[in-house]
Amino acid sequence: MLFARIRKPTVAISMVPARGPWGGSSPFVSQLSNLLWRRGWRVVFDLNSDPDAVLMIDPRKDHPAKRFGLVDLEKFRESHPQVPVLHRVNECDQRKGTDDIDELLRRTHELSDFTVFISAWLRDYFAERWLDTMRPHSVIYNGADPKIYHPIGNHLPAPGEVVRLVTHHWSDNWLKGYDIYQQIDHLIADGKLPGVALRIIGRWPKEIKWRAAETFGPLTGLPLAAKLRECHIYVTASRWEPCGMHHVEGAQCGLPLVYHEDGGGIVEAGKRYGIGFRDDPSAAICKAAGRLGDLRHRLLGDLPSGERMVMDYADVLQRLIIESGRL
Repeated sequence: MLFARIRKPTVAISMVPARGPWGGSSPFVSQLSNLLWRRGWRVVFDLNSDPDAVLMIDPRKDHPAKRFGLVDLEKFRESHPQVPVLHRVNECDQRKGTDDIDELLRRTHELSDFTVFISAWLRDYFAERWLDTMRPHSVIYNGADPKIYHPIGNHLPAPGEVVRLVTHHWSDNWLKGYDIYQQIDHLIADGKLPGVALRIIGRWPKEIKWRAAETFGPLTGLPLAAKLRECHIYVTASRWEPCGMHHVEGAQCGLPLVYHEDGGGIVEAGKRYGIGFRDDPSAAICKAAGRLGDLRHRLLGDLPSGERMVMDYADVLQRLIIESGRL
Protein backbone atom coordinates (compact mmCIF):
# COMPACT_ATOMS: atom_id res chain seq x y z
CA MET A 1 0.00 0.00 0.00
CA LEU A 2 1.29 3.43 -0.90
CA PHE A 3 0.91 6.19 1.64
CA ALA A 4 0.41 9.79 0.63
CA ARG A 5 3.30 12.00 1.62
CA ILE A 6 2.20 14.59 4.17
CA ARG A 7 3.44 18.12 3.60
CA LYS A 8 5.15 19.53 6.66
CA PRO A 9 4.06 22.97 7.91
CA THR A 10 5.87 26.21 7.18
CA VAL A 11 6.01 28.79 9.99
CA ALA A 12 7.04 32.41 9.41
CA ILE A 13 8.71 34.00 12.46
CA SER A 14 9.02 37.77 12.59
CA MET A 15 12.64 37.88 13.78
CA VAL A 16 15.85 35.92 13.39
CA PRO A 17 18.12 35.04 16.31
CA ALA A 18 20.70 37.74 16.97
CA ARG A 19 24.29 36.88 17.79
CA GLY A 20 25.78 37.71 21.17
CA PRO A 21 24.11 39.17 24.27
CA TRP A 22 20.65 40.43 23.35
CA GLY A 23 17.11 40.42 24.66
CA GLY A 24 15.12 37.34 25.63
CA SER A 25 13.37 37.07 22.25
CA SER A 26 16.55 36.00 20.49
CA PRO A 27 17.22 32.79 22.48
CA PHE A 28 13.50 32.06 22.33
CA VAL A 29 13.57 32.13 18.51
CA SER A 30 16.66 29.89 18.48
CA GLN A 31 15.07 27.31 20.75
CA LEU A 32 11.73 27.25 18.96
CA SER A 33 13.28 27.15 15.48
CA ASN A 34 15.49 24.23 16.47
CA LEU A 35 12.50 22.28 17.81
CA LEU A 36 10.42 22.92 14.70
CA TRP A 37 13.34 21.92 12.44
CA ARG A 38 13.76 18.67 14.40
CA ARG A 39 10.09 17.97 13.78
CA GLY A 40 10.66 18.45 10.07
CA TRP A 41 8.85 21.76 9.84
CA ARG A 42 10.06 24.57 7.61
CA VAL A 43 10.94 27.83 9.39
CA VAL A 44 11.19 31.09 7.44
CA PHE A 45 11.67 34.69 8.51
CA ASP A 46 9.55 36.50 5.96
CA LEU A 47 5.96 36.58 4.74
CA ASN A 48 6.72 35.76 1.11
CA SER A 49 6.95 31.96 1.39
CA ASP A 50 3.26 31.02 1.67
CA PRO A 51 3.47 30.09 5.37
CA ASP A 52 0.93 27.90 7.11
CA ALA A 53 1.19 30.00 10.28
CA VAL A 54 2.78 33.25 11.40
CA LEU A 55 4.47 33.90 14.72
CA MET A 56 4.64 37.63 15.48
CA ILE A 57 7.03 38.40 18.33
CA ASP A 58 7.45 42.18 18.24
CA PRO A 59 5.45 44.55 16.00
CA ARG A 60 8.30 47.07 15.83
CA LYS A 61 10.94 46.95 13.08
CA ASP A 62 13.60 48.74 15.10
CA HIS A 63 16.41 46.20 14.69
CA PRO A 64 17.81 44.29 11.68
CA ALA A 65 16.86 41.02 13.37
CA LYS A 66 13.17 41.97 13.13
CA ARG A 67 12.22 40.97 9.60
CA PHE A 68 8.56 42.00 9.50
CA GLY A 69 6.35 44.17 11.70
CA LEU A 70 2.81 45.39 12.21
CA VAL A 71 2.42 47.13 8.83
CA ASP A 72 3.67 44.01 7.04
CA LEU A 73 1.27 41.84 9.02
CA GLU A 74 -1.67 44.11 8.18
CA LYS A 75 -0.96 43.72 4.46
CA PHE A 76 -0.44 39.98 4.80
CA ARG A 77 -3.74 39.45 6.59
CA GLU A 78 -5.60 41.29 3.84
CA SER A 79 -4.35 38.81 1.25
CA HIS A 80 -4.09 35.72 3.48
CA PRO A 81 -6.99 35.85 5.96
CA GLN A 82 -7.00 32.06 6.32
CA VAL A 83 -3.41 31.82 7.65
CA PRO A 84 -3.45 31.76 11.48
CA VAL A 85 -1.35 34.26 13.42
CA LEU A 86 0.13 33.54 16.85
CA HIS A 87 1.16 36.68 18.75
CA ARG A 88 3.76 36.40 21.52
CA VAL A 89 3.43 39.39 23.86
CA ASN A 90 6.61 40.08 25.81
CA GLU A 91 6.64 43.86 26.28
CA CYS A 92 4.71 46.76 27.79
CA ASP A 93 5.10 50.51 28.25
CA GLN A 94 5.47 50.30 32.02
CA ARG A 95 8.66 48.31 31.68
CA LYS A 96 10.79 51.14 30.24
CA GLY A 97 8.61 54.19 30.69
CA THR A 98 7.56 54.35 27.02
CA ASP A 99 4.13 55.37 25.71
CA ASP A 100 3.70 53.61 22.36
CA ILE A 101 4.21 49.87 22.89
CA ASP A 102 0.85 49.04 24.46
CA GLU A 103 -1.05 50.47 21.48
CA LEU A 104 1.15 48.66 18.94
CA LEU A 105 0.54 45.41 20.79
CA ARG A 106 -3.22 46.06 20.86
CA ARG A 107 -3.30 46.52 17.09
CA THR A 108 -1.25 43.36 16.60
CA HIS A 109 -3.53 41.47 18.97
CA GLU A 110 -6.54 42.45 16.87
CA LEU A 111 -4.92 40.78 13.84
CA SER A 112 -4.08 37.57 15.74
CA ASP A 113 -5.91 34.30 16.20
CA PHE A 114 -4.15 33.36 19.43
CA THR A 115 -2.12 35.39 21.92
CA VAL A 116 0.54 34.08 24.29
CA PHE A 117 1.65 36.22 27.24
CA ILE A 118 5.01 35.41 28.81
CA SER A 119 3.66 35.82 32.34
CA ALA A 120 0.37 36.02 34.19
CA TRP A 121 1.39 39.49 35.35
CA LEU A 122 1.64 40.67 31.72
CA ARG A 123 -1.71 39.08 30.84
CA ASP A 124 -3.37 40.85 33.76
CA TYR A 125 -1.65 44.12 32.83
CA PHE A 126 -3.25 44.04 29.38
CA ALA A 127 -6.57 42.74 30.70
CA GLU A 128 -6.83 46.12 32.42
CA ARG A 129 -6.15 47.88 29.11
CA TRP A 130 -7.35 46.04 26.02
CA LEU A 131 -7.35 42.26 26.36
CA ASP A 132 -10.71 40.54 25.94
CA THR A 133 -10.06 37.49 28.07
CA MET A 134 -12.72 35.55 26.16
CA ARG A 135 -10.49 35.58 23.07
CA PRO A 136 -8.05 32.63 22.70
CA HIS A 137 -4.92 33.19 24.76
CA SER A 138 -2.61 31.50 27.24
CA VAL A 139 0.41 32.13 29.47
CA ILE A 140 3.70 30.38 28.66
CA TYR A 141 6.49 31.34 31.05
CA ASN A 142 10.01 31.81 29.73
CA GLY A 143 12.65 29.09 29.82
CA ALA A 144 16.30 28.93 28.74
CA ASP A 145 18.17 26.30 26.74
CA PRO A 146 18.92 23.46 29.21
CA LYS A 147 21.95 22.35 27.21
CA ILE A 148 23.58 25.58 28.32
CA TYR A 149 21.75 26.74 31.45
CA HIS A 150 21.67 23.85 33.93
CA PRO A 151 22.64 23.38 37.59
CA ILE A 152 25.23 20.63 37.11
CA GLY A 153 28.47 21.99 38.56
CA ASN A 154 26.79 24.50 40.86
CA HIS A 155 27.42 23.98 44.58
CA LEU A 156 26.17 25.34 47.88
CA PRO A 157 28.82 27.43 49.68
CA ALA A 158 31.06 25.53 52.05
CA PRO A 159 31.01 26.55 55.74
CA GLY A 160 32.67 29.93 56.04
CA GLU A 161 32.74 30.47 52.26
CA VAL A 162 31.62 33.83 50.92
CA VAL A 163 28.08 33.77 49.52
CA ARG A 164 28.29 35.14 46.01
CA LEU A 165 25.39 37.11 44.54
CA VAL A 166 25.14 37.61 40.79
CA THR A 167 23.04 39.52 38.29
CA HIS A 168 23.38 40.09 34.55
CA HIS A 169 21.71 42.38 32.05
CA TRP A 170 22.52 43.30 28.47
CA SER A 171 20.61 46.59 28.93
CA ASP A 172 21.92 49.53 30.96
CA ASN A 173 18.42 50.90 31.65
CA TRP A 174 18.11 51.96 35.31
CA LEU A 175 14.80 50.09 35.60
CA LYS A 176 16.80 46.87 35.37
CA GLY A 177 17.55 47.47 39.04
CA TYR A 178 20.86 49.28 39.07
CA ASP A 179 19.84 51.50 41.98
CA ILE A 180 19.51 48.39 44.13
CA TYR A 181 22.67 46.73 42.80
CA GLN A 182 24.57 49.91 43.61
CA GLN A 183 23.04 49.92 47.10
CA ILE A 184 24.15 46.31 47.65
CA ASP A 185 27.62 47.16 46.35
CA HIS A 186 27.91 50.01 48.88
CA LEU A 187 26.66 47.80 51.73
CA ILE A 188 29.37 45.23 50.95
CA ALA A 189 32.07 47.90 50.54
CA ASP A 190 31.10 49.45 53.89
CA GLY A 191 31.22 46.11 55.69
CA LYS A 192 27.45 46.01 56.31
CA LEU A 193 26.96 42.72 54.43
CA PRO A 194 29.83 40.57 55.75
CA GLY A 195 30.43 37.24 54.07
CA VAL A 196 28.69 38.37 50.87
CA ALA A 197 30.15 39.23 47.46
CA LEU A 198 28.47 40.68 44.37
CA ARG A 199 29.14 39.83 40.72
CA ILE A 200 27.82 42.09 37.92
CA ILE A 201 27.79 40.78 34.34
CA GLY A 202 26.81 42.80 31.28
CA ARG A 203 26.26 46.52 30.88
CA TRP A 204 25.40 49.15 33.46
CA PRO A 205 24.79 52.93 33.55
CA LYS A 206 28.01 54.85 32.98
CA GLU A 207 27.37 56.90 36.13
CA ILE A 208 27.92 53.87 38.36
CA LYS A 209 31.36 53.41 39.89
CA TRP A 210 31.40 50.00 41.54
CA ARG A 211 33.23 49.87 44.86
CA ALA A 212 33.25 46.15 45.71
CA ALA A 213 31.54 44.28 42.90
CA GLU A 214 33.36 41.88 40.61
CA THR A 215 32.44 42.97 37.08
CA PHE A 216 32.39 41.32 33.67
CA GLY A 217 31.32 42.63 30.28
CA PRO A 218 28.35 41.19 28.38
CA LEU A 219 28.41 37.39 28.13
CA THR A 220 26.06 34.86 26.60
CA GLY A 221 25.77 31.11 26.18
CA LEU A 222 28.30 28.75 27.76
CA PRO A 223 30.64 31.45 29.16
CA LEU A 224 27.70 33.17 30.86
CA ALA A 225 26.32 29.95 32.29
CA ALA A 226 29.73 29.03 33.71
CA LYS A 227 29.98 32.38 35.50
CA LEU A 228 26.46 31.99 36.88
CA ARG A 229 27.12 28.48 38.24
CA GLU A 230 30.08 29.81 40.23
CA CYS A 231 27.62 31.83 42.33
CA HIS A 232 25.00 30.96 44.96
CA ILE A 233 22.11 33.47 44.79
CA TYR A 234 20.69 35.35 41.83
CA VAL A 235 19.60 38.90 42.67
CA THR A 236 17.20 40.80 40.43
CA ALA A 237 15.84 44.25 41.15
CA SER A 238 14.34 44.77 37.71
CA ARG A 239 10.97 46.54 37.86
CA TRP A 240 7.80 45.68 35.99
CA GLU A 241 9.44 43.02 33.84
CA PRO A 242 6.96 41.21 31.59
CA CYS A 243 9.04 38.15 32.47
CA GLY A 244 12.65 38.50 31.40
CA MET A 245 15.32 35.89 30.82
CA HIS A 246 18.06 36.95 33.23
CA HIS A 247 16.50 35.43 36.35
CA VAL A 248 15.44 32.34 34.37
CA GLU A 249 19.01 31.70 33.25
CA GLY A 250 20.20 32.17 36.83
CA ALA A 251 17.56 29.82 38.22
CA GLN A 252 18.32 27.13 35.64
CA CYS A 253 21.96 27.31 36.77
CA GLY A 254 20.81 26.40 40.30
CA LEU A 255 20.54 29.84 41.91
CA PRO A 256 17.54 30.76 44.11
CA LEU A 257 16.27 34.30 43.68
CA VAL A 258 16.34 37.48 45.71
CA TYR A 259 13.87 39.67 43.84
CA HIS A 260 12.14 43.04 43.98
CA GLU A 261 8.44 42.77 44.78
CA ASP A 262 7.68 45.19 41.92
CA GLY A 263 9.41 42.82 39.52
CA GLY A 264 6.33 42.08 37.41
CA GLY A 265 6.47 38.57 35.95
CA ILE A 266 9.68 37.82 37.85
CA VAL A 267 7.65 37.63 41.06
CA GLU A 268 5.85 34.51 39.79
CA ALA A 269 9.16 32.61 39.85
CA GLY A 270 10.45 34.36 42.96
CA LYS A 271 7.49 33.25 45.06
CA ARG A 272 8.30 29.62 44.26
CA TYR A 273 12.02 29.62 45.07
CA GLY A 274 13.13 33.01 46.31
CA ILE A 275 12.93 35.81 48.86
CA GLY A 276 11.34 39.13 47.96
CA PHE A 277 12.15 42.64 49.15
CA ARG A 278 10.90 46.16 48.66
CA ASP A 279 12.96 48.63 50.66
CA ASP A 280 15.62 46.46 52.31
CA PRO A 281 17.54 44.11 50.01
CA SER A 282 20.06 43.32 52.76
CA ALA A 283 17.42 41.62 54.92
CA ALA A 284 16.27 39.50 51.97
CA ILE A 285 19.87 38.57 51.11
CA CYS A 286 20.59 37.48 54.69
CA LYS A 287 17.36 35.50 54.85
CA ALA A 288 18.09 33.77 51.54
CA ALA A 289 21.64 32.95 52.63
CA GLY A 290 20.29 31.40 55.83
CA ARG A 291 17.75 29.30 53.93
CA LEU A 292 19.88 28.56 50.90
CA GLY A 293 19.72 24.78 51.17
CA ASP A 294 15.92 24.74 51.37
CA LEU A 295 15.46 27.31 48.61
CA ARG A 296 17.82 25.45 46.31
CA HIS A 297 16.02 22.17 46.99
CA ARG A 298 12.71 23.78 46.02
CA LEU A 299 14.28 25.27 42.90
CA LEU A 300 15.80 22.01 41.70
CA GLY A 301 12.35 20.42 41.85
CA ASP A 302 10.77 23.27 39.89
CA LEU A 303 13.38 24.47 37.36
CA PRO A 304 12.16 26.58 34.44
CA SER A 305 12.69 24.80 31.15
CA GLY A 306 13.22 26.07 27.64
CA GLU A 307 12.27 22.63 26.32
CA ARG A 308 8.83 22.78 27.95
CA MET A 309 8.38 26.37 26.79
CA VAL A 310 9.00 25.74 23.10
CA MET A 311 6.99 22.52 23.14
CA ASP A 312 4.02 24.54 24.42
CA TYR A 313 4.44 27.07 21.58
CA ALA A 314 4.80 24.29 19.01
CA ASP A 315 1.61 22.67 20.29
CA VAL A 316 -0.30 25.95 19.87
CA LEU A 317 1.06 26.42 16.34
CA GLN A 318 0.16 22.86 15.41
CA ARG A 319 -3.39 23.25 16.69
CA LEU A 320 -3.85 26.56 14.85
CA ILE A 321 -2.61 25.07 11.57
CA ILE A 322 -4.80 21.97 11.82
CA GLU A 323 -7.91 23.95 12.77
CA SER A 324 -7.30 26.41 9.93
CA GLY A 325 -7.56 23.58 7.40
CA ARG A 326 -4.19 24.50 5.86
CA LEU A 327 -2.91 20.92 6.23
